[in-house]
Amino acid sequence: MQRKHIIIIAAIMGVSFITLLILQMRYIDEVLEMRSQHFAENVKRALSDVGHDLELAETARYLEEQSGATDGIATAVDSVFVSTDSTIIQRTHQIVARDGSVYQSLETSASTNLDPKYFANDSVPHTAADLQNIMRQRYAYQKNLVDETIYSILYTASDRPLRDRIDFPRLDEALARALRKYDVNLAYQYAIDNERGQNIYRSADYDTTGVFRTFSEKLFRNDPIQTQGTITLLFPDYSNYVFSSVRFIVPSIVFTVILLITFLVAMVLLFRQKKVSEMKNDFINNMTHEFKTPISTISLASQMLSDESVPKTPQMLKRLSTTISDESKRLRFQVEKVLQLSMYENKRASLNPVELNANELISGVIHTFTLKVEKNGGKIVSHLRAEDPIIQIDEMHFTNVIFNLMDNAVKYRREDAQLELTVTTWNEPQRLCISIQDNGIGIKKENLKKIFEKFYRVHTGNRHDVKGFGLGLAYVKKIITEQRGTVYAESEPGIGTKFIIKMPTIDNEQ
Repeated sequence: MQRKHIIIIAAIMGVSFITLLILQMRYIDEVLEMRSQHFAENVKRALSDVGHDLELAETARYLEEQSGATDGIATAVDSVFVSTDSTIIQRTHQIVARDGSVYQSLETSASTNLDPKYFANDSVPHTAADLQNIMRQRYAYQKNLVDETIYSILYTASDRPLRDRIDFPRLDEALARALRKYDVNLAYQYAIDNERGQNIYRSADYDTTGVFRTFSEKLFRNDPIQTQGTITLLFPDYSNYVFSSVRFIVPSIVFTVILLITFLVAMVLLFRQKKVSEMKNDFINNMTHEFKTPISTISLASQMLSDESVPKTPQMLKRLSTTISDESKRLRFQVEKVLQLSMYENKRASLNPVELNANELISGVIHTFTLKVEKNGGKIVSHLRAEDPIIQIDEMHFTNVIFNLMDNAVKYRREDAQLELTVTTWNEPQRLCISIQDNGIGIKKENLKKIFEKFYRVHTGNRHDVKGFGLGLAYVKKIITEQRGTVYAESEPGIGTKFIIKMPTIDNEQ
C-alpha cells in the first residue's frame, strides 16, 4: 500500500473518530440543557403555586378575622312589590340576624306619581323593563361594594410585616406538596427574605456553601414592590440529578477515546514500520552498490597475484597486499552497518569492552580511511596528544563510531573547498577526549539538537550523492552512552562541524 493511500485512510478514520466524539459531546450538552430547562420550569411552577397558596391563605385568614369582628350584626334585605291597581306600592324589609333569626316588616304606600294606565295589561313589558333596570343598578352597586372590600383586604394585608403574613408550617407543607406535584424529588433547602433583602426565615439545613442550583420567586407579587418578599430554593444534589441523565453515554465516550488513541498509536507504528521497510530496501540497494567496489578491487588484486605475466616485485606485492587489506576493512565496515540496523531492530547492543589504547586504535582507523579522503581530494591531520589514552571499550563498535564520524565528514564536504579532516585526542581530569573536525557544509542550530535522533537526517538540499538512513549518529550516541561516555557536536553552517567524544579513563572506571 502506497504512503499516500495510508495517509488518506488515516485522515478519513481520524476525522470519523473526531466527528463521532464531537457529536457525542454535543448530544450530552443538549441532554443536559434540556434536563436543566425541564427542572427549572418545574421548580418555577412549584414556586408559583406556593405563592398563590400563600395569597389564598392570607385572604381566607383576613375574612375569618373580619367575620369574627362582625358577629351579632344583622343583614337587611329589601324586596319591593308593586300592585297592579296602579296606586299601591308594597315594600318588604327582611332582616337576617347573625344567629339565623329572620325578621320581616311590611310597608305599604300609595303612589301619586304613577299613572294608573301604566299598570294596565298592555303595559306589562314596560314594567318588566323597569324591574330589570332596577336589578342592574343594584348589581352594579353590590359589585362596587365587593371590589371595595377586596381592595380593603389587599391594602390592609400588604400593610402588615411579611413575617406576620406567612404561616411558615403551612409554607413547608405547600412547598413539599408543590414540588411533588411537578416530580421534583430532590432534597431542598429554602429561605425567605423581606423587601430589603433581610433574611426572616430559613429551613433548618439551609447552607449556602458548596455547589448547588438556586431558584428565586417573588411572594405576594400583586402587592406594591416595597412590600413583596422573596423565597430562595437551593438544591445541593442538582449536579448529580442532571448528570444522572447522561451517565449511560460516558462509557461510550471513554471507549471512543480509547479507540481514537489506539488508532493513532497504530498509525504511528504503521508509518514507522513502513519507514523501516523502505529503509531496508534502500539499505539493500545501497549495500549492493557499496559491496561492488571493494569486491571488484580485491578480485582485481587477486587476479594480478595469480597472473604469471605480471612481474611480482616487492613493491607490487606490498601495494597489492595493502589494497586487499584496505578493501577488506571497507567490506567489514559495510557489514557493520548491517549489524547496526539489526541492533536497532532488537534495541540492544552486545558489547565486549576491553582495555585498549585509543591513540593506537584511532591511528589504525586514520590509516585505513586516508585512501578514501585522498580519493576525494582531501587530507587527514591527526594530533593524538592524550597522555593517558587507555580506556575500556568495545573495540569493534568503537572503531565503527570513529569510521562513522569520519565518513560523515567526507559525505558532507564542501564542493568549493578541499576537505580537511582533523582528529585530536587530549586528556581532561579522569577523561579521554576525542574530537573529529571537518570544514564541511556545517549544520544549522535548529538541526544540531536532533542529529543524534534515530532516522533523523539533515536536509542537504539538491545533493543526491549523500546516502544514509539516519542511523549513523544515533548509533554513535548509543554506543558511547552505553559505555559511560558522552558525545556532542559543535557546528556553524559553511564553516564545518566538530564532534567531541569524552570517555572515562581506566582510573576513573576503577
